[in-house]
Amino acid sequence: METRSYEVFHREGSAPVKAWTRGVQVEDGAREQLLRLASMPFVHKWVAAMPDVHVGIGATVGSVVPTHRAVIPAAVGVDIGCGMMAVRTSLSARDLPDSLRAVREAIEKAVPHGRTDNGGSRDRGAWHDLPVAVSDAWGSLADGYAAVIAKHPKIGRGVERTHLGTLGTGNHFIEVCLDESDRVWFMLHSGSRGVGNRIGSYFIEKAREEMKRWFVHLPDVDLAYLPEGSALFRDYLDAVSWAQEFARMNRELMMRAVVDAVRASGVVPAFEAHLEAVNCHHNYVSREHHYGENVWVTRKGAVRAREGELGIIPGSMGARSYIVRGRGEPESFCSCSHGAGRAMTRTKARAVFSLEDHERATAGVECRKDAEVIDETPGAYKPIDAVMAAQKDLVDVVYTLRQVVCVKG
Repeated sequence: METRSYEVFHREGSAPVKAWTRGVQVEDGAREQLLRLASMPFVHKWVAAMPDVHVGIGATVGSVVPTHRAVIPAAVGVDIGCGMMAVRTSLSARDLPDSLRAVREAIEKAVPHGRTDNGGSRDRGAWHDLPVAVSDAWGSLADGYAAVIAKHPKIGRGVERTHLGTLGTGNHFIEVCLDESDRVWFMLHSGSRGVGNRIGSYFIEKAREEMKRWFVHLPDVDLAYLPEGSALFRDYLDAVSWAQEFARMNRELMMRAVVDAVRASGVVPAFEAHLEAVNCHHNYVSREHHYGENVWVTRKGAVRAREGELGIIPGSMGARSYIVRGRGEPESFCSCSHGAGRAMTRTKARAVFSLEDHERATAGVECRKDAEVIDETPGAYKPIDAVMAAQKDLVDVVYTLRQVVCVKG
């Protein structure tokens, strides 16, 4: 008899949770959060949990939530459309210089990253003089944004176009990697930046207000939902769709800037890029068909992995990453993990790991080795080998990448 690759847990009266977590540590808080999520009456079949699962706000990071006629804004989250992009180049390891510092500095100069001046006029993470390519790209987004803020002006109170083509902070990164054949890849991770955060935060609060208005009791206030057919539901889906497009375009602009910057650095020979490219979300909602019904599928820290579909599963800044091909597993709603997943909070990581620990863990990687990135040190994440082993029925590995340069916000 074949052993199933996932475990099932549930509470009486609610949908089950199917978790691809064998061999991976799962915190009790994440299990409890998944059970609360599965108790929502509009969940379709079950909630799927990926091996990188950990506690999030409202919905668990690493969860796949199919729903009938309702969407939970906090399950999508505030980094709407966050995802990955990777490009294989014609360069090989022998084309790279012995010191990769010039490559890292070229990327850091080309792509605004981080956040300073409390996000004000001197913020290094935003454009001060908008490049032509970014201005042109914003032109294709401007009308959709205007339609969103015409109905919900509060969303428009902040930065948007000067964040397009920028990296951000936290776990967002740009990397130069080598695959098993020593071919050079560029890989990056980012989303919809400040404007996506405003959209997510705004509609999460609106959903909470709706629950109070209709006296709906919830097991967690962050599970507040918007029912299909309501004006807020339509407006939210329009805004999310726009933010997802912003995020996709954001990654494309950054990747173009990275390729151009490395070409102009003078330390590598001429090369071609886009020999293979992947651009995928892992925080988003989409309309999909599963088990005979059309439902809304929210992936919070999960990648769609339909049969033959390429995706990206990054490790931490000192571990391997993977380009994968989906196996179309119906029980995971054609999904896989979006990374290694945090093993501890950022606060705990800063308390547990020293600068020396971080330097050892990132030996051989050209990256920042200062105290401000301790919360992103490899030990703060689950072992990527265990995460990949737990989802062997969900994806096949196409390429295994190892970082040689990492730029953090």
